Amino acid sequence: MLNKDMTLCISLSARPSNNGTRFHNFLYEALDLNWIYKAFAPTDLGQAIAGVRGLGIRGCAISMPYKEDVIALVDRMDASASAIDSVNTIVNDDGVLTAHNTDYSAIAQLIERNGLDPAASVLLRGSGGMAKATAAAFRDAGFARVTIVARNEDRGRALADLYGFAWIADAGDATADIIVNITPIGMAGGADEHAVSFSEEQISAASVVFDVVALPAETPLIRAGRAEGKTVITGAEVATLQALEQFVLYTGIRPSDEQVAAAEAFMRAQ
Repeated sequence: MLNKDMTLCISLSARPSNNGTRFHNFLYEALDLNWIYKAFAPTDLGQAIAGVRGLGIRGCAISMPYKEDVIALVDRMDASASAIDSVNTIVNDDGVLTAHNTDYSAIAQLIERNGLDPAASVLLRGSGGMAKATAAAFRDAGFARVTIVARNEDRGRALADLYGFAWIADAGDATADIIVNITPIGMAGGADEHAVSFSEEQISAASVVFDVVALPAETPLIRAGRAEGKTVITGAEVATLQALEQFVLYTGIRPSDEQVAAAEAFMRAQ
């Protein structure tokens, strides 16, 4: 039952999903915590963050397109966020808002888990806050043959220069061993929800197809990669790993592997 003593955590996104809501609330119940989690689509980011501070909301997940804009609204930047100037998590300690980034660790874990070869070539499509976290994770894993694909030249070049990568405005006929989508293309509810972020030729030429879009878990790009028999890495996997680290930051509790697996299954069963 809802009650006045409940601790509230929220998420802010232009296109909210139930992923975080189901994952966190499942674990709150499993661990008998008097907490609740709710997703929001803010009409004014500044007012939303002021609400986090003023209402004592314990934690706030930040999704596209707010991962960089929110920096000016917090009090402190944890090293995980300041290193890449991108935020996906805010922790509220008695009105002091500290920004973190758990996207980076999620991407890094998936690179390691899937045994991705640092000698492989990579096409990374996107230039926003999530792209920064992804590019940083690939760089730190030893990848050097990475090309940033971004129509915005200023942002694309800046991201590429930051990590010593190449930049192109359009993927054209470029191919790579690993293709990564970090744009809203294929996201449910968007104008491009049925679009595929890479061409058939690029998918065929790749050995790994990676889409950070979490809703739906089977995006058009992931479905196309599976149909070609490629190794696929989904945004749902990213969402689980980053949400787990958020849960730990908010509550100070690390659930067991079995509890996390059950929460992930519940999240995906929606």
